[in-house]
Amino acid sequence: MIEISNVRKNYGDTIVVRDVSLQIPRKGITSIIGPNGAGKSTLLSMISRLLPLSAGTVTVDGLDVTTTPSDVLAKRLSILRQDNRVGSRLTVRDLVEFGRYPYSKGRLTAEDRAQAARAIGFLGLEALADRFLDELSGGQRQRAYVAMVLCQDTDYVLFDEPLNNLDMKHAVGMMKLLREAADALSKTVVLVLHDINFASCYSDYIVAMRDGTVVRHGSPQEIMTSEAIREIYDMEVEIQETQGRRISIYYT
Repeated sequence: MIEISNVRKNYGDTIVVRDVSLQIPRKGITSIIGPNGAGKSTLLSMISRLLPLSAGTVTVDGLDVTTTPSDVLAKRLSILRQDNRVGSRLTVRDLVEFGRYPYSKGRLTAEDRAQAARAIGFLGLEALADRFLDELSGGQRQRAYVAMVLCQDTDYVLFDEPLNNLDMKHAVGMMKLLREAADALSKTVVLVLHDINFASCYSDYIVAMRDGTVVRHGSPQEIMTSEAIREIYDMEVEIQETQGRRISIYYT
């Protein structure tokens, strides 16, 4: 379980995340939603230690992310950021094998290569494994990055806006893959998402933020109500249930 206690992030006098306390359950998909500037990506970055905390604590299965050695934490928690700066002349296989660095320290074993092959297969990238990243479409590249993160083989996998630059078809495909990773691989997947319909359809738990605070958290059924969406986004929606999930269909 990820436990967040009184976490704050400020830059000078500007508070970006304000005294957030929260428990993210093990396994399944948790989506963090909210308007632009709500503090979603900042909170995710603090959970993963990409950003230092101004106050508070974050623990992952009891490990304090601030004090736990990097090589230990990297075997429990991984993250895919929005801005991935990796050389474009790497092949897909090279990229995915980077996910084994916490274990191999750059000297790949047979097990490391087997893990990479499994991740490539899981994302359906076998035919592209020896292609360079700059030869791929945006959707193919995003799948390669996801394969790299899954190859790290951590219990907790964090994704900051994984649907960025994907069209509707590829976004649906990506969410199905993340759902399968949570179910088939028993991962705890934590996502920052802008699309509340995707959050509703694929998540087990939703955390809603606004102005640096958590305003709602619970199941999709609890979050996808007209009252809750009004509080989160300050707008009116009508809600309809489809195939057992509540989705937004109309903005007023």
